[in-house]
Amino acid sequence: MEVFYLLVLLMAALISGFFYCNIDFNEAQVDSHLGKPNFIIILADDIGWGDLGANWPFTKETPNLDKMAKDGLRFEDFHAAASTCSPSRASLLTGRLGLRNGVTHNFAVTSVAGLPLNETTLADVLKEANYSTALIGKWHLGHHGPYHPNFRGFDYYFGIPYSNDMGCTDDPGYDIPPSPPCPRDSVMESCKVNPCTRSIALPLLENQKIVEQPVNLSRLTERYTEKVIHFIQKARESMHPFFLYFAPAHMHVPLQYNSQFANTSTRGPYGDGLRELDYAIGRILEEVNADFQNNTLVWFAGDNGPWSEKCEFSGSVGPFEGIWQTQQGGSSAKRTTWEGGHRTPAIAYWPGKIPANATSSSLLSTLDIFSTLIPLAGASLPPNRRYDGLDITKVLLGQSHGSHKALFHPNSGAAGQFGDLKTIRLKQYKAFYLTGGAKACKGGKGPEQQHDPPLIFNLLNDTAEEKPLDPLNPEYHAAFLQVKTVLNNILQDISTDNTSLADYSHDPDVILCCQPKHIVCRCENIT
Repeated sequence: MEVFYLLVLLMAALISGFFYCNIDFNEAQVDSHLGKPNFIIILADDIGWGDLGANWPFTKETPNLDKMAKDGLRFEDFHAAASTCSPSRASLLTGRLGLRNGVTHNFAVTSVAGLPLNETTLADVLKEANYSTALIGKWHLGHHGPYHPNFRGFDYYFGIPYSNDMGCTDDPGYDIPPSPPCPRDSVMESCKVNPCTRSIALPLLENQKIVEQPVNLSRLTERYTEKVIHFIQKARESMHPFFLYFAPAHMHVPLQYNSQFANTSTRGPYGDGLRELDYAIGRILEEVNADFQNNTLVWFAGDNGPWSEKCEFSGSVGPFEGIWQTQQGGSSAKRTTWEGGHRTPAIAYWPGKIPANATSSSLLSTLDIFSTLIPLAGASLPPNRRYDGLDITKVLLGQSHGSHKALFHPNSGAAGQFGDLKTIRLKQYKAFYLTGGAKACKGGKGPEQQHDPPLIFNLLNDTAEEKPLDPLNPEYHAAFLQVKTVLNNILQDISTDNTSLADYSHDPDVILCCQPKHIVCRCENIT
């Protein structure tokens, strides 16, 4: 009998050794068997709350997104963490407001740095948890040296490293003012004839290599979609769980799209572009649904509200008009803390996990994506820093109506200092210590105004933010005391946190350019 047990132990040791030698293959299998979910985050650019048909009956361009909402969870009161590109994206990927992570305004083509290197991204955490990670689309958190996506947790990157209006193209699309195509001459004299308003051609990167400059915007969404589908398929083959962050150029100007979508919408070029975005998302969902395991959470949202300065080339805020501000002058959408600036369409889709045709009125934010996905992946939040998001897994699964007690909306350029917390959402109340509008369509900009005590609106009966509460009203007094308390608490918390400071210095030498001697860095046949 003792010999038998010895033989069993020896066999177990040999088997253990065999699996140890094949650890790469079998660790992936363990992840699959443990059921770690896959994650796809889709972050549309400059899209309005009213651009989703499921939100706003006047919108007819989003059948795939509307079906996604019908088959999943639609958020009614979901907010970007800031109302401009870089701060919004930094907060999504770190779960921290700009006053913590250091990113308070946009980076430029000549920016030396980006998201501070001591900040941990969602991709960093998930890669450490054995996820395959990819970013396809817009980054806008630094393109030079270690600030590139490949050094911030993403195994694979394909996209324009910043906004699609931060350089010229040969197919400039629709914008106000109109943009000329890139000059083809290699001498500076061409700028005297054809003004070089955007002097550097937009680069398209695959990892750290420029594969096209200037990028062809009319084919960009199609190419993004193909890369997304290819990544999903390869990740499945590897049996690793995956994290895909898809950040399309739509709906940021210049609006450009494949010719098959031209004149398909009564809303003109904006509607045509919206149809292309919706079509791309439909193709991605088809690929997700092809996996019989139903183990992929897809989360769609916007990075901020529509850019009203672009007139007919901007989206719809729906009912969130910010009338008090528009009466003062300027826009109340992108680059402001009015509802139209940061309340975005949002949907979570996970067949078999998230109840179909569900709606959440909870006060939530893109900050919550970080704090939700990490526990779902079986990972832990990075230590020695504080977070502004919530784990809303139970909300996704229909088991809770959890909500933020308060959200803080950073100033993003229309008034005050970048990143300042001068607007607070507390339950149904919205308090402004500072107001000011971004530029309106063909018009001026609203004046910066300080308010002490703050303007307070009750969004339950004043969605359009038209009439602030009377300061002599008891309702105002009760709301003001709560607002004052939560504002003091968050500022105190940030002052004692492990915060970062972004480097916003500039250097022309960091411009991405495949042919420095050419006037616009034009490259031919480099793919």
